[in-house]
Amino acid sequence: METYTPKPRIKLAPTLREGREYVEVKFGDNDAIRLSLSKEKDVLFADGNAYLPRAGFDLSGFFERHVEMAFIDYSALWGIFPKEKGKRSPAIPSGYAETLCQMRYSPHTVRAYTTYFREFQQYFAGRNLRYIRPEEINAYIVHLIDTRGISSCQQNLRINSIKFYFEKVLGLERKCYEVKRAKRERTLPDVLSKEEIKSILDATGPDIRLFCMFSLLYSAGLRISELLDLKPHDINVTRSLIRVRQGKGRKDRYTLLSKPLVRKLTKNTNLYKPQEWLFERYKGEPFTESIVSKKLKEAAKEAGITKRVYPHLLRHSFATHLIEQGTDLKIVKELLGHNQLKTTEMYVHIADTFKSSIRTPLDDILESDNEIVK
Repeated sequence: METYTPKPRIKLAPTLREGREYVEVKFGDNDAIRLSLSKEKDVLFADGNAYLPRAGFDLSGFFERHVEMAFIDYSALWGIFPKEKGKRSPAIPSGYAETLCQMRYSPHTVRAYTTYFREFQQYFAGRNLRYIRPEEINAYIVHLIDTRGISSCQQNLRINSIKFYFEKVLGLERKCYEVKRAKRERTLPDVLSKEEIKSILDATGPDIRLFCMFSLLYSAGLRISELLDLKPHDINVTRSLIRVRQGKGRKDRYTLLSKPLVRKLTKNTNLYKPQEWLFERYKGEPFTESIVSKKLKEAAKEAGITKRVYPHLLRHSFATHLIEQGTDLKIVKELLGHNQLKTTEMYVHIADTFKSSIRTPLDDILESDNEIVK
């Protein structure tokens, strides 16, 4: 299989030399790039770099002249050159949002795709996206890994948003075939103990909405998007169930409603009188994922918990604690809304009570010899 070899890099950045504004061009010691840059108007070479007068600098033209021989990183120039009055960040291409809607992608996926694709557009501002090559997309992803430290999960999601445009909107089926995906990280999730869960709930303060939201994330094993999509009539007090509408995979399911939590939920409803969503930040407006995540981190910090705490960690803890209590794995699968039992089996590996109840072969040997393990 052919190995991907990255192109040489050109890095652009604003700078001052002797009181004049320039665009600094770093290109390493590549002689071919130096020769190409020598043809630029009024170019200066010093300290191993090239300098172009900022006045009249045409980024689009520079890109077209040098993109064949190098990947050009111009992220340092974002916001440096004055924008046209009233000009905003590029709009999502025609057909992108419409195709997402027609293919029934979830609201959470639509938000992620449009956000990530807009960043992709901004990075390649001034370019015709149709003609961006796979090696340039690879270099863009490497740039995000280097500068932002994006996770493998986010890396693949960003690639999906780009692939969706080329394949589903433009119909270029193999455009992203050579774009490199990250191997999924096979790490086991951390979990919170029941004592840690209680300390977080105790630290929520007077806002009963936070207490109820964190409680449902844990007691019902909800994803954050499922929590925020809940409506008042999804709570079935009589049957002690919660209806999750159109969860991941566009599936409806029922999960558990904690009976002791009902009183708190009723108080929340009487106090805030939600109109459309079970939890509303303002009338008719749901909380955002970022706000809930931020408040959860603040509560965990207040509770003295040093490990990284995020909404999905409460879902992991719910599943792990159910398995530790002896709940059948198939029931846990249904409550979580997993497609495959294999996904749910992950929680068996982190259930402490299962490990602590297993006898090692050495136990029998030492006990038979009446030895004491100190």
